[in-house]
Amino acid sequence: MARIYIPLGRFTVPKIAIMKQELAYRFMVELLGVKPSIWRIIEVPCNYSFWDLHVAIQDAMGWLDYHLHLFSISVPEEGAPIEVGIPHEEGKMNILPGWDVAIADYFAQPGDHAAYEYDCGDRWLHNVLLTGILLRDSSTNYPICLAGERACPPEDCGGVSGYYRLIENLSNTNKSSHEDMVYWLSNHAKNYWPYRPEEFDPQSVVFWDPKKRLEIALS
Repeated sequence: MARIYIPLGRFTVPKIAIMKQELAYRFMVELLGVKPSIWRIIEVPCNYSFWDLHVAIQDAMGWLDYHLHLFSISVPEEGAPIEVGIPHEEGKMNILPGWDVAIADYFAQPGDHAAYEYDCGDRWLHNVLLTGILLRDSSTNYPICLAGERACPPEDCGGVSGYYRLIENLSNTNKSSHEDMVYWLSNHAKNYWPYRPEEFDPQSVVFWDPKKRLEIALS
């Protein structure tokens, strides 16, 4: 099936009726503050909620969904950014529950984007950019990861500065900190050893069912 881009929202919709369930959103997700760049290109059904998109980002990037997350979307007519995530008792109280907010409400055309923060301690910041709205391929099981570069940082490594220290310690096998880092990686909640920061295979991505992940999160 030919892949075509379809302008929606603030653009004129083609006269031929196209059901929303026949469309897919293509996103580029880039982890900010890290060089060389760590990024993924994913496609998801356009009827996804922000919770569904969160799960797809976690799985494609390689995060373990151990911490809170927050989408922040600039809406000029609203003034302050719209924040979507998991409402919780501590901290901000104006967070919209992601499972109740459709991504189509805020992603209308290629170029629309949102900030995505994961782990308020390590503060991993991502840019989530809508790059295309396409007809879904009937032979494709969505969501899908199409491309990407470099492995995701290990959970709880200390944010961007901690990630750079990790890479430095791993590269210097003569320092005692190298052995300490190897021990930490191999005994992490996920066994990260051997950790190869330059490697990523999009075909290795396994996507969870967002409904099952939500049941776990709320329990």
